[in-house]
Amino acid sequence: MLIPLVAAIGAGLWGGWAGRNRRSIEDGTELAGYSRFREAMERSHSGG
Repeated sequence: MLIPLVAAIGAGLWGGWAGRNRRSIEDGTELAGYSRFREAMERSHSGG
């Protein structure tokens, strides 16, 4: 029973790490989109 538990934990950790590496390629695009969103929100709050 211990081996499947360790395997499941290892698979979860590896899956999270593998997914994180794929998303890091798109971080620049996501950060640019977030900065545009933040600027738009600041304009809407300061204008109103």
